[in-house]
Amino acid sequence: MDDDARPQSLRHGRAALAVSFFAQGALFALLVTRIPAIQDRYGISDGLLPVFLAAVPILAGLGSVGTEQLVKRVRPSVVLRWVQPVVALVLVGLGAGSSMWVAGVTLALFGVCVGGLDASMNMLGVSLQREYGRSIMLGFHAAYSLGGIIGASLAWSGAHWHISLVALYGPAVLVLIPLTLVASRWYRDAVDAPAGKDAGTDAGTAGKETQQVVMRLLMPLCLVMAFAYIGDSTVSNWSAKYLQDTLHSSEQLSTVPYAVYMVTTLLGRSVGDFGVRRFGAVAVVRLGTVVAMAGFAVVAVAPGAWVGMLGFTLLGFGLCVIVPQTFAAAGRLFPGASDTAIARLNVFNYVGFLVGSPLVGALGDAWSYRGAMLVPMVLVGLTLHYARSFGAESAGYGVGHERPSTVDVG
Repeated sequence: MDDDARPQSLRHGRAALAVSFFAQGALFALLVTRIPAIQDRYGISDGLLPVFLAAVPILAGLGSVGTEQLVKRVRPSVVLRWVQPVVALVLVGLGAGSSMWVAGVTLALFGVCVGGLDASMNMLGVSLQREYGRSIMLGFHAAYSLGGIIGASLAWSGAHWHISLVALYGPAVLVLIPLTLVASRWYRDAVDAPAGKDAGTDAGTAGKETQQVVMRLLMPLCLVMAFAYIGDSTVSNWSAKYLQDTLHSSEQLSTVPYAVYMVTTLLGRSVGDFGVRRFGAVAVVRLGTVVAMAGFAVVAVAPGAWVGMLGFTLLGFGLCVIVPQTFAAAGRLFPGASDTAIARLNVFNYVGFLVGSPLVGALGDAWSYRGAMLVPMVLVGLTLHYARSFGAESAGYGVGHERPSTVDVG
């Protein structure tokens, strides 16, 4: 079906959710790219910093678990509408504070709220994709990547011009909060509504889950999610150090790989939905996995910085398709309980993020950083073993795979 033939509320819901993904990408980038400045502002020691940073994904996982229970009582759109401004305000509070307890409280709130934000965004994305009848999830994550690029660019400008954190975060939040609140008027939830009823307007008709999430069936997708984020966190945390210390690049050049990775992630996600529609999710995920493995291999054996840059470019194109398609596959596997499935799957986002950076760092110190790059390559490569889990295709989503008949219905 052509977009113009779809209900206006459906098209508006898609655009509004893309705005939310964009804003979250920008907010997260504004935080992670200014960690050194936050450390300096609060006087956090090098030994204590990993504790603060590890607490964020742990609390985000708890936030995702809490969201699973919360959406049984209120719509995911309600959670998203109000938690996103809180994330933005917490970021400003982090930039304005000066006491250690402020850093602890704001980072804890950021973690919990981001867990709810990520879960509710992807819940809405999966339900919208189901209504559309074709792949659109990669487009939402492309908006996230675009926001991340803009947020990182703003953070670079703030560092270059020595702008204080509150002066950097304040104007960004003053733009993003009204933008997301206005967009939230058009969020569209999945509902069990009578035929012809607008699914996005009546908060009293929230759909009831008609299926039980069987973790044995969901676990392959959970592992794929964790492996993908181990790969992603390896790039975000170690690309600069690897280029400078192992491949002997200049300090300026060492900042380029992550920027290249973000751009290629955006490009890959921008066209990825077309690939899913044409070839199916299984083929796209397999191709992305092979490309990502090739990227890690090139990084590991690179004789110099420019070849290493090629490896990180391949990683962007490869990894970018896996996470959105993992969320989409969970929604297809449990169409009657997609909110619960997404919330549980989202926890493994943070598991991968929490494991990836320390794993590579420990292996790099004990062995070598070249060798350490082979470990995420192998873990991401295990996605090939689980690729069939992406084949629970509903009609109209891609190239015909049948839905598994082993799902337990409650």
